[in-house]
Amino acid sequence: MFVAYVGAFAAIIAFSLLAAGIVHGLNPDLPEDAVFDGLPGLLAGAVASSAALLLTTLAVNRGAPLVALRLIPGRETGRALVVMVVGMLALGQALDSLTMLTGLGERGNMVAIRKALAQAVGPDLFLAVIVIGVLAGTAQEIFFRAYMQTRLGERFRPRLAVLIASACFGILHIEWLHAILAFLLGLYLGWITELAGSALPAVACHVINNAVFTLLTALWGAIEGAPVNAGLGVACAVAFAGCVVWLHRTRTAL
Repeated sequence: MFVAYVGAFAAIIAFSLLAAGIVHGLNPDLPEDAVFDGLPGLLAGAVASSAALLLTTLAVNRGAPLVALRLIPGRETGRALVVMVVGMLALGQALDSLTMLTGLGERGNMVAIRKALAQAVGPDLFLAVIVIGVLAGTAQEIFFRAYMQTRLGERFRPRLAVLIASACFGILHIEWLHAILAFLLGLYLGWITELAGSALPAVACHVINNAVFTLLTALWGAIEGAPVNAGLGVACAVAFAGCVVWLHRTRTAL
């Protein structure tokens, strides 16, 4: 399983270099060190990493049925799925507000991502939602929750499986702040996967969260201002806690 992770990492690097070459070929006036700074580079990088994760999963599973990856409906109800999605959105915004309040929101990869998404309008915005929301969100959950966490769960207790898969998910994002945020989100995605006995709720949560982030960032940019972020952060933290409590109390009914 860890060999597959290293292989996926290597595939992402190889595919990203190929994507960089394609983007630079289409935009020869673009400096090589700025290939991934704009929207074309962001989308090309997302496609490359998603393809690497999906192809690695297909290679290591060798035609295993979807049930082996828990890519079938689990114990989740419609109401529980809605609460899971709300919890994901609330956690994502709470973390985003926290980074802005601490001044970290003006550093790291997220700044470059926001600048790139600011260029997305019309068809480009639709493409960004498909690539960053649907493709990247699905590919990451198929590899980390459906494949990695499921395989880890066959050897370790669920909590340890969630922790390890989330750590690997965070490390994949390389830049330290982005990695920490991904790790925290991964813990929640891993928890609801074990709660439902299926990776599909995590796929839905990740896709919707990425799609909403892409749309809001492209249309309105980052939320700035300490008072706004403080209020929004507290409200989202309370909403997230409420979702977790509700899901925990109703887990036996899922």
